Amino acid sequence: MQLSKGVSWRAVRQNWLLIAALILLLIFPFLVGALTNTDPTARRGLAVYWQGIAIELLIYGILTMSYNLLFGFTGVISFGHALFFGLAGYLMGGFQRAPELAGSGLAIGIVVALSVCAALGLLIGTATLRLKGVYFAIFTLAIAEMAYIFLSRYEPTGSEDGFTLGALPEWFDPTRNRIVFYYIVAAIFIFTFILIRRLMESPTGAVLLAIRENENRARTIGFNTLTYKLLAIVLAGVLAGMAGILFTLLNKKVGPEMLGTAYTVNPLLMTIIGGAGTLLGPVIGAVGLRLLELQLRNVQIALGDAVLDIGRALPIILGALFILVVLVFPYGIVGTFTRWRLNRRARSAERAAKQAEALKSVS
Repeated sequence: MQLSKGVSWRAVRQNWLLIAALILLLIFPFLVGALTNTDPTARRGLAVYWQGIAIELLIYGILTMSYNLLFGFTGVISFGHALFFGLAGYLMGGFQRAPELAGSGLAIGIVVALSVCAALGLLIGTATLRLKGVYFAIFTLAIAEMAYIFLSRYEPTGSEDGFTLGALPEWFDPTRNRIVFYYIVAAIFIFTFILIRRLMESPTGAVLLAIRENENRARTIGFNTLTYKLLAIVLAGVLAGMAGILFTLLNKKVGPEMLGTAYTVNPLLMTIIGGAGTLLGPVIGAVGLRLLELQLRNVQIALGDAVLDIGRALPIILGALFILVVLVFPYGIVGTFTRWRLNRRARSAERAAKQAEALKSVS
């Protein structure tokens, strides 16, 4: 019993940050409501506004974690990740607004969208994963751009304007019951994090890391690297598709911009800034970069008679920030901190060993 308690307390100490983040997620709507003196269950107000911001951040977190599974943990660079994000939104939206599927279109659309993302990931992976490095990245970019051009010109889906969703059930509608939608997105975010964490702690995760470090060596040992890479791209595609579905439901609209390069480049930058190949890094990168973008896009600075519109210069500012972060934190924020902590522990252990050896020689 004492051992069990010791193990439990050790687990709590090791995961205190995750536990604190989980508690914050659970109480966030009511905490913001208390701080702004507004009702978190209402349809309007500051609490509801910040719930919307939090929902968007969580969706970006899911999208970035899915990209990190490919790039950070498996070493596969994809420039077509937005294909899964946008296509899932289109498929779910198309079924949801179909009049002949009234009442069941949303559920059918979600199942179909995620199934198509899995099948598409399997198809793309089977056809192209033998390509390596930049060749695979360019191929996936070409497929995503083809889908973007097709949907931006396809009139039944609204061409460049896209289309809006039909009426959602009141309990599920982000505009009429945002707090419920917040907890649904938060639950999916937590599930995604736990799923990737359990995967990377399993023997399968160890093989993915081995592929990232040296695929030829992993193949020589006897692992079928193509199968493991297929697993990574299929799972990453399904998770990106789930993020696209939630994003479409939040905005109640889908358009070809969801298949644009921004929804591939942004997760890539967020992953690198936070720390590729870490669990928390992509989440921190997604939350930090997206919050900064939301706060700066409407900022204007008066310089005498001239007015500097920060929103228009935002891509330049974010690009400069990315360069700065990469220079200061070469392994990302979390990755650099983790390496610093491990190096510090190694130096401490080395000093302790030397002191013990010196005392032993004296005695």
